[in-house]
Amino acid sequence: MLFVPLHAAAHAPARTAARTGAHGTERFFDEAVARLFGDTGAGCAPTAATAPVSPALDVRETDTHYTVTLDLPGVQREDVKVAIDGRGVRVEAPAPAEPVLAEGERLVWRERRAAGFARRFALPQELDQTRSSARLDAGVLTLTLGKKAPPAASTLQVD
Repeated sequence: MLFVPLHAAAHAPARTAARTGAHGTERFFDEAVARLFGDTGAGCAPTAATAPVSPALDVRETDTHYTVTLDLPGVQREDVKVAIDGRGVRVEAPAPAEPVLAEGERLVWRERRAAGFARRFALPQELDQTRSSARLDAGVLTLTLGKKAPPAASTLQVD
């Protein structure tokens, strides 16, 4: 949870206070964090512009598997890493390379940043990696995660 003191807004530059749209609000908080904690720079904790984004996900369930969908715009299939460990799932994709400016071209304004993605979550039941699959189509990752079958009940012979 982020706490921004109310007096910080009073000391913010006029250009920051004037922003009112949804993106303006995000930039306001990004700038407020930068003012409170300073520039983290190289070798320190990632900044808001370089930290991996935690994509929202949807989970559906049947008796035999879970279906998880995550939005990963701009990510190439070969860059997605999915790891399954028991009930846990980890999805990671690095940030795509920034586009290179053509000769004679200058960047006038930049609000869009390429971001990597990282998300860890646990499901209620153990997963069977051999019965699981992943598909990336049009920036949407769909995981079909097979549930491990519970061990069959057995009886012991009494001697």
